[in-house]
Amino acid sequence: MTTAFDPVDLAGARLANRIAMAPMTRSRAEGGGRLPTPLVAEYYAQRASAGLIITEGVQPTAVGQGYPNTPGLHSAEQIAAWREVTDAVHARGGRIFAQLMHAGRISHPQVLGEGLHPVGPSPVAPAGQLFAGTGLIDFVAPRELTAEEIRETVEGFAQAARNAVEAGFDGVEVHGANGYLIQQFLATGSNHRTDAWGGPVENRIRFAVEVVKAVSEAIGPDRTGLRISPANTYNDIAETDTDEIYPALVDAVEPLGIAYLHISEPAPEVRELTLALRKRYSGTLILNPATEGPTGPDALALIEDGTADLVAYGALFLANPDLPARLSAGGPFNTPEPATFFGGDHRGYTDYPAL
Repeated sequence: MTTAFDPVDLAGARLANRIAMAPMTRSRAEGGGRLPTPLVAEYYAQRASAGLIITEGVQPTAVGQGYPNTPGLHSAEQIAAWREVTDAVHARGGRIFAQLMHAGRISHPQVLGEGLHPVGPSPVAPAGQLFAGTGLIDFVAPRELTAEEIRETVEGFAQAARNAVEAGFDGVEVHGANGYLIQQFLATGSNHRTDAWGGPVENRIRFAVEVVKAVSEAIGPDRTGLRISPANTYNDIAETDTDEIYPALVDAVEPLGIAYLHISEPAPEVRELTLALRKRYSGTLILNPATEGPTGPDALALIEDGTADLVAYGALFLANPDLPARLSAGGPFNTPEPATFFGGDHRGYTDYPAL
């Protein structure tokens, strides 16, 4: 029987185990350059025993930033700063992918600065508010991307992927989940376009497919992953055809031969669709399962029963830098501290004790 502690081949790369560190925004990049710091390098290096680390969302372009103090991968300074992170992880035998996340309409001019305005598939403002550094402010309507700008955005993802490889990452994960730009194109609630990028399912998956294809061509499909979150309503996403659009998306990326598909389940009832997608996708599947609290030891059974090839842990990995060892031993587990999740210093970041 396969267990979570067995090694696994990921598109030719050998992973030490099947426990992944899920991407988690921590908002600890520094200054106007949105640079990861030595503290960020320490944080990821502490967690190098994961079979695969997937970083926090990294904006591929300046206008892709969604929150204060999140890092980018679109400048020479950022590439150099990330090299410190990847070197630290590799020195401890780990493997690390950068998650490329374009926030789209989930942003604000106060966050972006430099005269930039959030963009999206259509000028539909999300409901709710955003933390912009000094407090909560209402979202604004994004500027609708032109067809030419969509192509430029696709190339922005591809260039960020090249930058990631230059920075020493083992690959990148395209973030198509959680209500950010790619899911905004997928969802009928945020995509009201009537051109080739909107309307029928085959048009609404086009942006996601083009991004994955461009990234695969830039750095190789063996270094490319895709994350999706079917039926996720986070960030005011409204999907009317979840059961139709995700099988179509998976069928479209299947021939590209990417390294993995990463599914984040927003609720237990999505499991039926997860299993359906598992059947039609022949590659490696990473699952961040829906659970009542932080994903715990029970999720390891998903490897044993074949539901997934790897299980991604979020908050529990945040609080337990040596999580694979703790899972193997059956605990004990440090408790995550939500008050220190976003922003701040080393407290609640690099000071969680190892066994």
